[in-house]
Amino acid sequence: MHILAVGLNHEHAPVSLRERLALDADQLEIALARGGFGKERGSGLLQELVILSTCNRVELYGIAGDENSAPLEILLAEASGVEVGQFSQRLYRLADEAAARHLFQVACGLDSQVLGEPQILGQVAEAYSLALRQRSTGPVLSRLFQGALRAGKRARAETRIAKDPASLSSVAVRLAEQAIPGLAQAQVLVVGAGRMAELAVEALRKRSIERITVVNRTAAGAQQLARRWQARAVPFERLLPELAQADIVISSTSAPHALIHRQPMEPLMRARAGRPLVIIDLAVPRDVDEGVGNIPGVRLYNIDQLDQRLARSLEQREREIPQVQSVIEQELQAFLDWLRGLPVVPLIRELRLEAEALRQQELQRALSRLPDLSEEERQRVDLMTRALVKKLLHTPTQLLKQSSGEGSAAEYAVLARRLFGLSAQPGRGELQEGT
Repeated sequence: MHILAVGLNHEHAPVSLRERLALDADQLEIALARGGFGKERGSGLLQELVILSTCNRVELYGIAGDENSAPLEILLAEASGVEVGQFSQRLYRLADEAAARHLFQVACGLDSQVLGEPQILGQVAEAYSLALRQRSTGPVLSRLFQGALRAGKRARAETRIAKDPASLSSVAVRLAEQAIPGLAQAQVLVVGAGRMAELAVEALRKRSIERITVVNRTAAGAQQLARRWQARAVPFERLLPELAQADIVISSTSAPHALIHRQPMEPLMRARAGRPLVIIDLAVPRDVDEGVGNIPGVRLYNIDQLDQRLARSLEQREREIPQVQSVIEQELQAFLDWLRGLPVVPLIRELRLEAEALRQQELQRALSRLPDLSEEERQRVDLMTRALVKKLLHTPTQLLKQSSGEGSAAEYAVLARRLFGLSAQPGRGELQEGT
């Protein structure tokens, strides 16, 4: 049995290829139905399957009898409609411990385009949940993904890998959060409707900010962004009145000159009676005249200041990598110990079943010779024999489990079967039942 992983991500393939290989919900369900639990794919046999598909990666994890990754590659081609030859050279192919470690790193955010990004953990969880619903996963991948999710949660709880902002838009929102008490109730004005503006709106929404207004030179652009994020769109001519009402302004247009100047802003700020205004200028060239930052009550940040803060933030995240790696190694070792113990699982189960059968046999024989025992006394004898069998099996069971961690499970299994008179080979299907 081997754990296999094949995939490509933002480091291995351009977005033009990634978007062709990205699988939607229907494609994922079909692929999982085809690939899980012993479906023949090409020359190999997949026993379990989980697929992780995001905007930055597509990865297939499978359990197979050998290290041939062709069945996973064929499955990806069938699901996406892209021929294997168009992506095979860009794939990374991992097996066993390397495949497991890679998934743990993904879940912890170490393999993301933005170090420590929080979204990937939820995406890993959703991939596993979908495989469970489609019944394409089994004991090994279930244990693997549960371990990866646990590692991801620990990494975010025990380190600062995801604590500091890691994009310009998140830095901008963090600055606003620090400057404006009760950020969720703040009135936010977004000037522009491009990609940077959209990322800023997305970051605001994640902090439960509801009062967002979009102003753009073209009404269609403002309305499109506003519809996408349930915001309010207003004509560009209303820029000054909206500035008067806003608590936070995030500006990101492609205008060749400044749009917000000191002269009209001075009386506007006097009329606010001391209510502060945070302006975050993400545009190049700048949308806001630098003199606006000298007006009492205004806090003005430009993209250079944000870049400096972002660099410090990313440096902080990078310093957390060793601690995250420590978490990964702990959880990975726990999974590998469990995996090495699989050979003795059927044996332990068989040993307990055999012992229970002998106990029942001898108990019934003894009770047939003691017909005068009351029901309470019979129960006491039953409990006594159960306790006796449990104590007798405790040491050999613990030794078998310990042997798994030491890499000698196979030798102990053979010896135990001889000592206890068990069959030479476990029955079929016992792995699933015993895990």
